[in-house]
Amino acid sequence: MNDSRISRRRLLAAAGGLLSASVAGCLDSAPTIETTPATSDRQTQDAGSGGSFPETFDRPEQAGEPLPTDSEFTKVYREAVDSVGAVRVEQYGGTSGGTAWVYDDDYMVTNDHVVRDATAVYVWFTNVGWREASIVGRDVHSDLAVISVTKPPAEATPLPMVDQPQPVGTEVAAIGNPFGLTGSFTTGVISGRNRTISIPGRSFSIADGVQTDAALNPGNSGGPLVTLEGNVVGVISAGQGDNVGFAISAAMVKNVVPELIETGSYEHSYIGVDLRNVTPEIIKANDLPVSWGVYINEALNGTPADGVLRGSNDPQGVRAGTAQPIGGDVIVRMDDWSIPNRERLSAFLALETEPGDTIEIEVVRDGTRQTFQLTLGSRPTSTNP
Repeated sequence: MNDSRISRRRLLAAAGGLLSASVAGCLDSAPTIETTPATSDRQTQDAGSGGSFPETFDRPEQAGEPLPTDSEFTKVYREAVDSVGAVRVEQYGGTSGGTAWVYDDDYMVTNDHVVRDATAVYVWFTNVGWREASIVGRDVHSDLAVISVTKPPAEATPLPMVDQPQPVGTEVAAIGNPFGLTGSFTTGVISGRNRTISIPGRSFSIADGVQTDAALNPGNSGGPLVTLEGNVVGVISAGQGDNVGFAISAAMVKNVVPELIETGSYEHSYIGVDLRNVTPEIIKANDLPVSWGVYINEALNGTPADGVLRGSNDPQGVRAGTAQPIGGDVIVRMDDWSIPNRERLSAFLALETEPGDTIEIEVVRDGTRQTFQLTLGSRPTSTNP
């Protein structure tokens, strides 16, 4: 890939930065506040159910403010909570819910799985109640979606995003609506980086995930994971057991969201391979001269990898006493990125490339290192890299 070429996608991502499961958060029933269904102003991707919302709104009476505190967590909560809303989704067969946060003055970000089956979308703001929303764009492969809200409150200002990945141990907070409890706040740290987020019912995963031990529950999906400076490090997507939750990284958001706003969709780079991490058993079975990398079990016919990369010649060959695939290439480098595992490979494709790019791939084949050029395609729906 030509590093000097600045793609249209990366220009969009830079502009987006300046503007500003189990599925952890897809709640089966959104906050139970009576609403009047309405037809969205956007008819192309989202349909309402008739009726209209008031042209103006009254602010509800608020309880007296509690005593001041010097807590950094309280400060970040107060500065960010007005920019976070509870999402209510009407769909065939019932309602569900999640969370969204203000990306720029016109748009909010949430998860694709929160709004995927919507026939109407509403967002609850603490100071003004329910507002109508419409779907601007969705991307199933990153689990990100953009919505536009009618008459958001003035205090719902954009939340900034981090400029670079934050280290493990960074204190973070999740703001969302678990179990319909609006404006809830949980805290923790970044407990891992470069994670692959699996989505139930899907054959693909999301690269470059942020792991946290902040409590995430149904209704948190789509909400921001923020630092104590109030900067978004990720969009909450999934929870997998006690003290392990995941967020879609700010880097992924910066890549995907600007294009969702402009075109309504996003194309991901695609190779067309069935991959496995290199294990001690694969090393022994293939007499590999490397101790890490990504093994190609199959290069799929009719994909960019076909005729360039080599898969197993015997997927169930028996070596070292166990059934192991043998004969496939082992990817160790893509352009200037070393590729020790599948997570790294997925992150490279997601963050550094776009369909149509030609990249250099170094593999171990027949015990020696060889380099090939491969032109990336666009990932089909419901596929791996």
